[in-house]
Amino acid sequence: MDEPTSCCRAAGGYCDRCDLLVDLPGLHVIGVEHDTAGRVVVTVESSPGPIGCPACALVATGHGRDVVTLVDAPCFGRPVRIRWRKRRWRCLEPSCSRTVFVEQDDRVAAPRAKLTTRACWWAITQIRREHASINGIRRQLGTGWRTVWESIRPLLQAAADDPSRFDGVTILGVDEHVWHHVSTKPVEHGGRGPKELTGMVDLTPDANGHNRTRLLGLVPGRSGKVYTDWLTDRGEDFRDRVQVATLDPFHGYKNAIDDRLDDARAVLDAFHVVKLATHMVDQVRRRVQQELHGHRGRRDDPLYRIRNILRASQENLTDRQRARLAAAFTAHEAHLEVELAWQCAQHVRSVYHQPTHAAGRRIAEQVLRTFTTCPIPEVARLGRTLKQWRTEFLGYFDTGGASNGGTEAMNGLIELHRRIARGFRNRDNYRLRMLLIGGGLNL
Repeated sequence: MDEPTSCCRAAGGYCDRCDLLVDLPGLHVIGVEHDTAGRVVVTVESSPGPIGCPACALVATGHGRDVVTLVDAPCFGRPVRIRWRKRRWRCLEPSCSRTVFVEQDDRVAAPRAKLTTRACWWAITQIRREHASINGIRRQLGTGWRTVWESIRPLLQAAADDPSRFDGVTILGVDEHVWHHVSTKPVEHGGRGPKELTGMVDLTPDANGHNRTRLLGLVPGRSGKVYTDWLTDRGEDFRDRVQVATLDPFHGYKNAIDDRLDDARAVLDAFHVVKLATHMVDQVRRRVQQELHGHRGRRDDPLYRIRNILRASQENLTDRQRARLAAAFTAHEAHLEVELAWQCAQHVRSVYHQPTHAAGRRIAEQVLRTFTTCPIPEVARLGRTLKQWRTEFLGYFDTGGASNGGTEAMNGLIELHRRIARGFRNRDNYRLRMLLIGGGLNL
């Protein structure tokens, strides 16, 4: 080990420049060295002076020192260790219950902590802002995975338990995602529980009208009951503040909204409406293909060759793509059904691309009136589905374009961190990590 650099300690004082560089409140640098592992080791101590006993407040006497080594945030591309020479005191008051005590400062590190407070918040910032994995953080800190996680977990749990993080929610989104793909063995039997989790997202815009999407909760399962239970746990004040509730076309979530959010307007997500219409076109294409050729689409079949173009928006097609559509539609008279289905899907898509919400609503009402009587069975079925969701479908235009898109974006962020972490085994850890990266914690 290298000889430590003693700064200005030999001159009878502390080096202000070293103290400023290390920046630990109340502590002074008395030595800096490199250990055999290439880590920077900084030795610090507090200034000498009288101190009162925390139990009786009488002035205590010095009783030696305890040296505690803490993991600090990395510096200059190297892991850092803080050697804190803690002062030990003895209380000489015979009736005092506190005989010996050691100095402590939560600004530097929590009692019995392995990481400094600064290192904990540095790690949390790396996860939240830089999409870092715990394994990547522990490599930079030069310590173990469990040391890092067990140090930051209490901070995340305290933030997750803070009820104030649910304040101000007026637009609430809900959606599910798959958090693991193994068996659904119960947690109490060593499994991971349900494969799907239901996520609740705050879609309320900020004071500037910008979306401030925040993940509020993750609960196991995908059903109306889990959503209902979560809403019940939030309390009546929370439910009364929610004015708009966005969702995909799943009746379980709709029943929970009707049951617990009486005054909120339910809105069917535009993405899922367009997805239903696009799926309808695909169903018509496959049926016509089977009826004409008796097999699934093959490379040279006209309908199969345009399958991807049929999913695109009409206004985004190139001249070459339009020519390919026209050629496929005219290749056989039975292809007329596919053409009409595609036009119907484009009609549904257009309701969300009108210059005003009033214009979009008029087209949406036309869709509701006409689709159910269409001779093409798939189009009629889509019309009946939209009719069942009429109030939620039209709610988009009555709420200024409320959308569940922020919830879908949150699912994409969750998927990113699942890939970064190479999967999760513990659902509680998974929940805390996703609340952190989803902005649901007041940190």
